[in-house]
Amino acid sequence: MSPDELVSVRYMVDDVDQAIDYYTRHFGFERGHNASPAFAEVIRGRLRLLLSGPKSSAGRPMPDGRKPEPGGWNRIHLVVDDIAAEVERLRSAGLRFRNDIVSGPGGQQILLDDPSGNPIELFQPAAG
Repeated sequence: MSPDELVSVRYMVDDVDQAIDYYTRHFGFERGHNASPAFAEVIRGRLRLLLSGPKSSAGRPMPDGRKPEPGGWNRIHLVVDDIAAEVERLRSAGLRFRNDIVSGPGGQQILLDDPSGNPIELFQPAAG
């Protein structure tokens, strides 16, 4: 797949190697380029997740002194077939959730944090 067929999202992470392990072990991402401890990429389908550590160029302070850091509310959105089963599997593996499953007109969702505090949304679309 060529780079322009991928959608890239950058996450600031505290530990690049820990993030690689987390996303490949729990969510089916494949390893891509690895320049740890500064930077790495993991890929799932057409999603290229850029994992930028504190030593990466993306981690440099802004001119006003603010430092890029993990966390916030923007997130990757992963569609699952059975949200209850996925939540059970991930809780059993010790992963941290921000909330419980919530239902809305489009389906069900839940948020969890990666090891650096970046949010991931699991989403099961409504039937039919």
